[in-house]
Amino acid sequence: MKTMGKGLLSATLGLIAFGLLLFVPAGTLHYWQAWVFIAVFALSTWIPSMYLIRTNPAALDRRMRFGPTAETRPLQRIVIAVIFVCFPAMFVVSVLDHRLGWSAVPTPVCLLGDALVAVGLTLAMVVVIQNGYAAANVTVEAGQTLVSTGLYGLVRHPMYTGNVILMVGVPLALGSYWGLVFVLPGLIVLILRIHDEEQLLTQELSGYRDYTTRVRYRLLPYVW
Repeated sequence: MKTMGKGLLSATLGLIAFGLLLFVPAGTLHYWQAWVFIAVFALSTWIPSMYLIRTNPAALDRRMRFGPTAETRPLQRIVIAVIFVCFPAMFVVSVLDHRLGWSAVPTPVCLLGDALVAVGLTLAMVVVIQNGYAAANVTVEAGQTLVSTGLYGLVRHPMYTGNVILMVGVPLALGSYWGLVFVLPGLIVLILRIHDEEQLLTQELSGYRDYTTRVRYRLLPYVW
């Protein structure tokens, strides 16, 4: 029940934040791309969250511990601080692009962006379902075991793969090409996060070193 309350509060605050990030820069509520994006985001996160509340509330609770203060490693604090700046900036620039007409994004591309948002979020939530220790902060808990099946049999960091898909989808869904400029810095900080996280996992998670020899790719099969 406590986790459900925290989840509902987090979802409510998230929707308020999205509303401010989207409709204030837009200067209007007549912005169908924003409404569709919010609906896609809500459905893609709420449905899996309800499943986790019933089956593994501890996993959902781990996902709600995020932010620079939740990190114990100095580099991770910096990475999360950068993400906390870049992600809202991506929204604002994408909305201003749409409002001021810097780029013309056709409706099919916007809907493709919504599909990418749904895929990215769903992928991240499936990771949490498959690995209940997939926390929002970089840590190894007492009793944590290695997960090497499912999505983890394809890449070592499938949640971050979902994050990359999400980063590409958000600007397109909001009717912007200029918002995509934030994908490159997003990838850079994600790569830094992965390298630092793998140092911790190699040191503290039993079997992780052998796992890296079996699953070679970190983020995208046959690429990296």
